[in-house]
Amino acid sequence: MSGVRVLVIGSGAREHALLLVLAGDPQVTALAAAPGNAGTAALAEHPGLADPSSGEQVVALARSWRADLVVVGPEAPLVAGVGDALRDAGILCFGPTAAGARIEGSKAFAKDVMAAADVPTARSEAVDNPGDLDAALSRFDAPWVVKDDGLAAGKGVLVTSDVEAARRHAAAVLENGHPVLLESFLDGPEASLFCVVDGTSVVPLLPAQDFKRLGDDDAGPNTGGMGAYAPLPWAPAGLVDEVVDTIVTPVVTELAARGTPFSGLLYAGLALTSSGPQVIEFNCRFGDPETQVVLALLRSSPSSLFLAAATGRLAEEPAPAWSDGAAVTVVVAAEGYPGAVRTGDVIQGADGPGVLHAGTRRRDDGAVVSSGGRVLSVVGTGTDLDAARADAYQRLAAVHLPGGHHRTDIARDAAAGLVAMPVRA
Repeated sequence: MSGVRVLVIGSGAREHALLLVLAGDPQVTALAAAPGNAGTAALAEHPGLADPSSGEQVVALARSWRADLVVVGPEAPLVAGVGDALRDAGILCFGPTAAGARIEGSKAFAKDVMAAADVPTARSEAVDNPGDLDAALSRFDAPWVVKDDGLAAGKGVLVTSDVEAARRHAAAVLENGHPVLLESFLDGPEASLFCVVDGTSVVPLLPAQDFKRLGDDDAGPNTGGMGAYAPLPWAPAGLVDEVVDTIVTPVVTELAARGTPFSGLLYAGLALTSSGPQVIEFNCRFGDPETQVVLALLRSSPSSLFLAAATGRLAEEPAPAWSDGAAVTVVVAAEGYPGAVRTGDVIQGADGPGVLHAGTRRRDDGAVVSSGGRVLSVVGTGTDLDAARADAYQRLAAVHLPGGHHRTDIARDAAAGLVAMPVRA
């Protein structure tokens, strides 16, 4: 297909990164973002969308805008069935059906799929009754890993050596009407691997590492992600092939065998343990902030890759081409994040090079103001991680958000050679 019109659903930095790489694709002749943000307006039309999780509204917009392909960025619309509505309407969609999106929408479902596919992951136990909580906690050792079984925007996980804190977090999740998933703790560095999938074939992208904790040296609570880098200079050459062969492909095969083939972006969150890679979680879409660094290094056509997945032709698609070097992104968060955040502050330097928008809007007077928790992602590239780090933080120095905060150590240890795979047991 030539002259592709692409509609991207979402309003975060992930979608800004997708639009940026699509805007540089010669096969793409028109771009729209819905709802978009203050930064994406420079790259794409903003036709307006009241509810990104409404299949009816997304289909109506795709038809009226004459989209050839719809790329659904966030998880909530996918879990809600927007991918199904688009397919039923005969519109090509990059993103799974609601049945496929359960791999993220229900952690207990993901565990069941992994067990059936014999995929290595942490031992787990689901709890849906507060009366069973203490007994379940007693069957795990410190540190305790407590997860909200539903969607929680990356902030529903607590890892703690304090059993009382684990109990309080689990009780709060149960009180909100969600089951709790308790897991054993996995050792080793973490990594994210995005794979483009068409129901059968699997095409891996570059591995990345993100930083979930709020503060430097992994202090503070979990967030949706405070930064990321790619690729992983410390990872062995065969890591991606091993993850595809032992983790991603078996899960894709199992989902197909259940009559719910997965088509779109399957994200494997991994712990690289002393016994080999193990799954922390699966997501049904591009991760944020890893997307910002992975796509910054992509040099082949993203639209061709997405269309091949949407039409079941991935096996015919050439492997993605990548730039040499590395990319680093640093997230600028609003005051109060990841709790109640302050919004409406004017951002200086928001339209600078490498600045991707997330929680922003443009006022009538033209000023860009904060409108969410994670406000910006600042991306730098370079010949190696040191150079990419320097580029990112130099760009960040030109950005100012009153009360804003960011980590200063993104990719620091990896650039210094201080991250290593554990010795295999």
